[in-house]
Amino acid sequence: MKAEVQEIRHPLVQHKLTHARSADTTTDNFRRLVRELAAMLAYEATRDLPTELSRIRTPVAECDAPILAGKKLCIVSILRAGNGILDGMIDLLPGARIGHIGLYRDPETLEPVEYYFKVPDDVAERLVIVVDPMLATGNSAVAAISRLKECGVSSLKFVSILAAPEGIATLAEFHPDVPIFTAAIDEKLNEHGYIVPGLGDAGDRIFGTQ
Repeated sequence: MKAEVQEIRHPLVQHKLTHARSADTTTDNFRRLVRELAAMLAYEATRDLPTELSRIRTPVAECDAPILAGKKLCIVSILRAGNGILDGMIDLLPGARIGHIGLYRDPETLEPVEYYFKVPDDVAERLVIVVDPMLATGNSAVAAISRLKECGVSSLKFVSILAAPEGIATLAEFHPDVPIFTAAIDEKLNEHGYIVPGLGDAGDRIFGTQ
C-alpha cells in the first residue's frame, strides 16, 4: 500500500511559505504565517469530511443545506512546535477536540522520546489530524501515530508545513494508510536531521527561543 501524499501548491500557500522560510522574517510575522498556512492546509485536509442535510430558514425561505456529519474531529499536536499549527487549525475548525503528544528528539539517536500524552477519551471514534510543522526524519510522526493507533484510532491524517523525502518515506513505511498533507516537499535532510532548504527550527522560530 502506497501512502497518499498531497503537496499543496496553491499560489497563496507558496507565497506565505516563502516569507516563512526567510531568515529575515521576525518572530511575530513567522508565527502569523504559520497560523495562516495551517488554516489553508486544514482546508485541504478536510475536503472529504462527511456532510448531511439540515433544514434551515434563510431570510428569504426554508431550504435543506449541508452541515458536517458525525462526531467532531480531533487535532493532535506534537509538542511543542505543533501548537503553532494548532492555532491556525482551530481558526477553521473551532469545534474540534484537541490532543497533545509530547515528544523530544534524542540528540544522539534522533529517535523520539515521549514525555506527555493527553487525548479525548473517545478519540478512537473520531477522525484525528496529527500536526507538526516539520516532517523531517519522520520518527516523531511515526511514534505519535503509533501511539494513537494503540488507543484504537483508525482514521488518521498528518499535516505539516514542510516535509523531507526521508520523512515521507519513513512515515509511509510504518503507516501507509495515513495521508500526508504538506505545503512543500524539500530537497533532503542535512547531517543534523534538519530539512534543506527548510525554514530552520520551527519551534524556536514560533516561540522566539532562537
